[in-house]
Amino acid sequence: MKNTLLFLLSILVLGSCSLFNKDGKSDVPDGGFNLFSIQQDRDLGKQVSGEIAADPIKYPVLDSASNVEAYRYIYNIRNTILNTGKVKYKDEFAWQIRIIKDDSTLNAFCTPGGYIYIYTGIIKFLDNEAELAGVMGHEMAHADLRHSTRQMTTQYGVQVLVNVLAGDREALKQITSGIIGLKFSRNHETESDRMSVEYLCGTQYKADGGAGFFEKIEAMGGNRQPEFLSTHPSPENRIENYHKWATENNCGGANDFTINYAQFKKLF
Repeated sequence: MKNTLLFLLSILVLGSCSLFNKDGKSDVPDGGFNLFSIQQDRDLGKQVSGEIAADPIKYPVLDSASNVEAYRYIYNIRNTILNTGKVKYKDEFAWQIRIIKDDSTLNAFCTPGGYIYIYTGIIKFLDNEAELAGVMGHEMAHADLRHSTRQMTTQYGVQVLVNVLAGDREALKQITSGIIGLKFSRNHETESDRMSVEYLCGTQYKADGGAGFFEKIEAMGGNRQPEFLSTHPSPENRIENYHKWATENNCGGANDFTINYAQFKKLF
């Protein structure tokens, strides 16, 4: 047993090394080594989703049956991203969306296995649909590139995640809170930013829509530090990267659907 644990720890050390080039491109398949299988990503995401649903006080998720128009709108954005053919695990992961009614929180996150959560705070903060698509693409990329299970393996260790998969409720609560506040590496953030551009490139959206969130924060002079930025480090060149990648890829989309988005925000 001791030798097995030492072997797993050595794998984790190797897996935590930088495996990305300076442009945020992965130099190895999936961006690095992952001890967890695709099925385990799905299982973990499903369990976390269930934990969130079971705690409506902490996570006031809007009921999809009572908010049909809002969910139809946001699922159309998701479908546009999935239909680009650039999401590797399009058919393997759930890609379920839930809206959390919390206007004070500027945040969005995606669990392993593709369970997407978007707070009404960030929906109201953004100005147009292209910006929301950019944020959604970024979060979906974290799941599609399997950043979450690799990052959590490093932060919590193999045993905690194994306990969750085995049905340990306390460990599941710990992981659920951890996913919402998960701090990704700068390399992971850069890669997800780039994938957001690639997902939107070729659609009607402005491919660099994800830059809009950071441009708004920058314009505010940093006076309002959102939860989103506390878990998503923002290097100075992040906005520049969004625009640069869209230009380099000759992305032709020019629509931001501002009027439609204004109507969408009124639903909350």
